[in-house]
Amino acid sequence: MELIDSHCHLQSFKEKGELDAMLARARAAGVSRFITVGTSPEDWVPYREMHAAYPGEIDYTVGLHPCYVDNDWGAAVSQLSTFFMPPHPPVAFGEIGLDFFHLPKDPVQAGEVILQQEAAFKQQLMLAAELDCPIIIHSREAFAECVQIIDQSDIDWRRIVFHCFTYGAEEITQLNQRGACASFTGIATYKSAHNVREAVRQQGIDHLMLETDCPYLTPEPHRGQSNEPALMPHIAGRCAEVLAIPVEELAARATQNTIDFFQLK
Repeated sequence: MELIDSHCHLQSFKEKGELDAMLARARAAGVSRFITVGTSPEDWVPYREMHAAYPGEIDYTVGLHPCYVDNDWGAAVSQLSTFFMPPHPPVAFGEIGLDFFHLPKDPVQAGEVILQQEAAFKQQLMLAAELDCPIIIHSREAFAECVQIIDQSDIDWRRIVFHCFTYGAEEITQLNQRGACASFTGIATYKSAHNVREAVRQQGIDHLMLETDCPYLTPEPHRGQSNEPALMPHIAGRCAEVLAIPVEELAARATQNTIDFFQLK
């Protein structure tokens, strides 16, 4: 069985001197490739360096995560296009989007943050359209708003993946009808996440991608511990149960879907 972790955050492993050990554990578990996803200027250059050091194994993306949007977001976004120049360009733009879960309690401040997030999201979508690259969407408690902004952009929906999908069958149907897809994390293994498993079933195997989003969202039965790519087989196994297919078939299809979506070489 071979898997690709389509969305992880590897900076903490590197900073702790644990990257090589983590990669070895992942390889032993059948995870052979990793897409480490940028969230802010703090990780864009380290991820490019990581990709250069592990060609064909670690790929990377750049984008300004909505939770890192602040008063200086314009200066950060202005740097993004430079990363797409040779010799070590990213494989996608992201993660970008809207996050209405981590808003300030004060309604006035929350409104200001929402306006900033929306402005940064729209600007980054414009850049991504010019670059004609895949786009990773972060959407937390903001599904309708994200869809509306993308609808109003020049983005080809087929280049969109909503990562760490936490909504249900109705929402994933809206994405699939537009040509977009969703990827799934360890949340799919949680007992209470019935809606997420319904979304897995609704989307089916044709566009399925899997991710850890590590070091967050550790799958069962390791919940409560730090997450890492070596735990991906638990996510694959649970999704295979939901779709009533052999896990080897699911892994092969999810891997090919990831290669095709991100145009991995």
